[in-house]
Amino acid sequence: MNVDGAFVAVLSAAAAGLALSVTIERLMTPRPSFARPWAAWALHGGLWMSSYAVLALLLGCPWFAAAAVSAFLLMVVLVNNAKFKALREPFVFQDYEYFTDTIRHPRLYIPFLGWGKFLAAAAGFVLAVAVGLWMEETPLQRFVWSGQLGGIAVVFVGSALLLLVGSWKTLPVSLEPVRDVRALGLLASLWRYSQEESAPLAVASPFEFLPSTREKGELPHLVAVQSESFFDPRPLFAGIRPEVLAEFDRLKVDAVAYGKLKVPAWGANTVRTEFAFLTGIDEDRLGVHRFNPYRAIAAGGDAPSLASYLKGLGYRTVCIHPYPASFYQRDRVYPRLGFDEFLDVRAFDDTMRFGPYIGDAAVADKVAALLREATGPVFLFVITMENHGPLHLERVIPTDVDALYSVQPPAGCDDLTIYLRHLRNADQMIATLRQSLDRCERPASLCWFGDHVPIMPSVYETFGAPDGDVEYVIWNNQNPVRPRAVDLAANDLPMAWLRGVGLMETR
Repeated sequence: MNVDGAFVAVLSAAAAGLALSVTIERLMTPRPSFARPWAAWALHGGLWMSSYAVLALLLGCPWFAAAAVSAFLLMVVLVNNAKFKALREPFVFQDYEYFTDTIRHPRLYIPFLGWGKFLAAAAGFVLAVAVGLWMEETPLQRFVWSGQLGGIAVVFVGSALLLLVGSWKTLPVSLEPVRDVRALGLLASLWRYSQEESAPLAVASPFEFLPSTREKGELPHLVAVQSESFFDPRPLFAGIRPEVLAEFDRLKVDAVAYGKLKVPAWGANTVRTEFAFLTGIDEDRLGVHRFNPYRAIAAGGDAPSLASYLKGLGYRTVCIHPYPASFYQRDRVYPRLGFDEFLDVRAFDDTMRFGPYIGDAAVADKVAALLREATGPVFLFVITMENHGPLHLERVIPTDVDALYSVQPPAGCDDLTIYLRHLRNADQMIATLRQSLDRCERPASLCWFGDHVPIMPSVYETFGAPDGDVEYVIWNNQNPVRPRAVDLAANDLPMAWLRGVGLMETR
């Protein structure tokens, strides 16, 4: 068989692109080690070459295919670096929904990558397409074994052998993304996390084992608020006015319990804390599903939860979240968790916004209305949105500094000022909810907690980063008791709440 230039071009582009992939990977933070297992290198080569082979076969332009695969790898590295800077966690396989969510919810994602990098990446992709389509000719006889088809076949067989060798013995993963990326490299760690994803979510929830009957006493109304990015920032900077969280401080004085809450998220990934609270399951028991437990439930899994348990006692269970219900597939997940109703952004209107999102005041009013209309016990689970970033897209107004600080903050702290502006509204939401629950003739309880600390990298560079713990408080409208200060994990909070309202025996 006489080998023509198209055959050689396919192999040359593959070799050049594969070498470039190693260089691109070196741009990552955290940076993968060269001293990784040979199986990890085999997976890296196999994944890159198989992607290239498929694209070269479809396009008929091997250099363009190599450039396109390299450009996509570079984009993943840029997304990884942006995620690591904001969330202290590298890109994992379970983050693949970032790409579709970026299209559906661009404001939540693109600003963290940076509009400049995003536009540069888009321009580079357009340029690569233009160069590939108009400057690289497609051979007239593409599908001959001595030409392009033969070269692609060689690359594809080589990639299949590498993937087989790399998967011959399963590479161990710690499910600590920083450690795994450093040890295995980007592509091999993505491959291994995708394999782990196939394992079912089969973890028992403590709500499976609670009795579904109550012998005596009136069932109290229960309101749980997962407040977006809520934590107490006053220890960061002494110049923050203490009255920013005045209502929260008052609530703690009359609380059943309050303290620090250890949450399985930093800066984002709200559903990790949300799932821990609703199911009582510790993230260490979830395996790879800890990164997005809702996807396993949306695919058909079931998880007994606080909502399903309370529903069994006779509660009407309602979730309120002023954002599209399809985000994180909550519209599919929440019925499986035992919620009767889900009120999303469609239950509000644009006049209720404070900044870019529905304000906490409007959400508090919605809770008050549901409590007034209730004819029996209700469990309301509220996920607020007002304090969701990106904070740096908003602007400080002159009156903010005087209202929020007793001492002028250092330069570069605009994100903190904007955060405090919204935090003050969360504090007012606490006051509104307390008033609403105080007016209830039925016993009622409020469980308030944050999902994670906010993303404020420049602020943390100035003052130092917090440890990631947030605040919680449990308060009842009747039978006041001496408040108990106790630190908890997010998955232990629902049980502590049920004990605090008498729905579980106190241990």
